[in-house]
Parts: sequence; C-alpha cells; structure tokens
Amino acid sequence: MQVDMAKVRRESMRWLILLTLNHARPLGAQESLILSTAQAIYPDGTALELRRELDYLDDRELVTLVKSPSGPWHAELTRHGVDVAEYTVDCEPGIARPAKYWAG
Repeated sequence: MQVDMAKVRRESMRWLILLTLNHARPLGAQESLILSTAQAIYPDGTALELRRELDYLDDRELVTLVKSPSGPWHAELTRHGVDVAEYTVDCEPGIARPAKYWAG
C-alpha cells in the first residue's frame, strides 16, 4: 500500500491551521502568522499552499476569511471550527485530526 504524501501534508496542514486559529481566538490571525507556524513543521510551505487550505476550510465553514484587496488574508474560526479543534464534535474526512488518546 502506497501512502499519498501530498494528501497527508494537505490534511495535516489543515489541522495545524485549525490549531493555530484556536490559539489565536478570539481575534483570529493574519495569514503571515499562520504561515510562519506552518513553516515550523513544513519549512517549504508556501503562501499559495496556505491559501489553498484556508479556502478549503472556509468552504467547510470551519473558518471565516477576510480577503483584503491589498493582499493579506485574515482568518478566524467559526463556532464549528472551534468545536472541531476542541474535539467537541466528530471530524469529517479531509482533516488529519489525531485521535483523542487522552479520553477513556
């Protein structure tokens, strides 16, 4: 069985974005902060890659995006995004949320 490393990276980055925005609540964060966090795990991560995953999370209604015409994007978690980040609700496929190992 072959592992699709691009898929693993996309889904892991989505989880990392949710965690970053959960820590940035209630203000949210500009894409530069999220990108620097992602680059700590994926040093070759790009702004385009980040925007692609932010768009995905926005489509899933886990984040809200403000796309500034002058350039930078700003993201905040939605109520549902908070619930996913805090393990309050089930996480649908597409996000590499680890299993909740600390619960009985």
